[in-house]
Amino acid sequence: MLTLDREETKSALHYDDLNSSIKDTFATIDQFELQAVEQIRLMHDERMYRIAGYKNFSQYCQGELHVYGGYRRINQLLGASRVIVAAGELGSQIKNERQARPLLRLAKEPEKLIAAIALALELNPDPSESDFAAAANKVAPMPRGKKPFHSEPMVPKNQEPLVPKNVITISSPEHPRYGQEGVICAEAPNTSQQIVTFSDGERLLVNNTDLDAAIVSQSTERTYPPEYTEAIAALKEQHKLELERLSQELRIGLQAEVNARAEAQVSEQIQSMHFLYNQQKEQNIQLQQRLDEMEGLRKLETENQQLHQRIQELEHALEERPSQQWGNTMTQQATKVLNKQVKLALEKTIDLRSLAAEPPKENATECLRLMGMALKNLSVAMNNTQALEAAAIILGTSPTQEAIATRTEQLQLLPVAISEIRQVLARLEFTWQEFWAVAEKYEVIKADYWAELTTQETDLITQVRKNSEQLTVNSKQLS
Repeated sequence: MLTLDREETKSALHYDDLNSSIKDTFATIDQFELQAVEQIRLMHDERMYRIAGYKNFSQYCQGELHVYGGYRRINQLLGASRVIVAAGELGSQIKNERQARPLLRLAKEPEKLIAAIALALELNPDPSESDFAAAANKVAPMPRGKKPFHSEPMVPKNQEPLVPKNVITISSPEHPRYGQEGVICAEAPNTSQQIVTFSDGERLLVNNTDLDAAIVSQSTERTYPPEYTEAIAALKEQHKLELERLSQELRIGLQAEVNARAEAQVSEQIQSMHFLYNQQKEQNIQLQQRLDEMEGLRKLETENQQLHQRIQELEHALEERPSQQWGNTMTQQATKVLNKQVKLALEKTIDLRSLAAEPPKENATECLRLMGMALKNLSVAMNNTQALEAAAIILGTSPTQEAIATRTEQLQLLPVAISEIRQVLARLEFTWQEFWAVAEKYEVIKADYWAELTTQETDLITQVRKNSEQLTVNSKQLS
């Protein structure tokens, strides 16, 4: 139980905070109304209500805005807007439509309107609608026969608003005033208690749980006029729709972000697959080159074995000759016989000139190249001019040791040149400059590596060169 006098009641109710909250709420409602005027004016001036089938602005207001006061209330707000605009800088002193209402008749005379607002501010720094009405009547008195503006009845400053009296009974046995009746004649300080005045004049703050359950206490929610309640409900609905719209946009944005990430991952996987494909292709090319080299070495080894066998046969033939025909040293006659035997053996083994003129169809170039190198080694070992000439014919150079040696060194670079060129061609996109950077190193054996490339590879190189030349011509013409 708590005994309250007037000062204790004010403290319990937190009068200052509550009073400020009430004023802020009504100021916010007034501000929202004035903000809506600009949109209403746009609807009126542009006649956009015709889009919905309304013939005039009055029908639109009654059809769409009847819950907010209809055409009458909208006219009042438009009149307040005209007053604020006509007042210029002093228009900010008008806080709501009620204050602008007595000044509306002066909107067509801005000088008198500004004078009336200035006079009201002199009389009261925070003027009310009554102050504005009095100032307007002083600046421009009303004609006879017309009543001056009167504001709506207000509660006197020294009198509290009347609250419907509710008779209640204390129903809790534990309460000291159990069974006694009292009257609720003041607003509840909170949602769980009531201020009760008993017959002896004592006022107590009583919990709702101690009151008679049959008595329904006053609503603890803040109440507003009907037009304000409807406006607040509309604002809540608009806020709800805005939240739903933002939520939808957020879901769409998140979905778009997920799709973008998925596309980026797929693109990255495709690039990785292209990279692995190129690596595998390059490895296959290297393995094929290695197999070709091994096949060439195998054939070369077979040819060397055949030559070695033929040399053994020649040596055996020489051993069977009588020793008196040879003496201790090789005579000129023996040299002639040996050259003849070597020539016959070579002619029986393979016709090198016909081989050079018409190479074998399978791996011909590599076969001839290895044969030429083998004949070059044979000519050096046996100092045989015919073998040297045959090697020169096959290798395509002069029949000298130096020329054949130089040609041999060049041909040894051929597998490396083919490998590097095909590495460039294996890229998805390559330029003529990239190809030329490799081909320039092997320019001396261009005919050799060009013969090794396939028709598709040579056509690709030719097309890239033509494209590069066309780009050069176009750039020169533009410059």
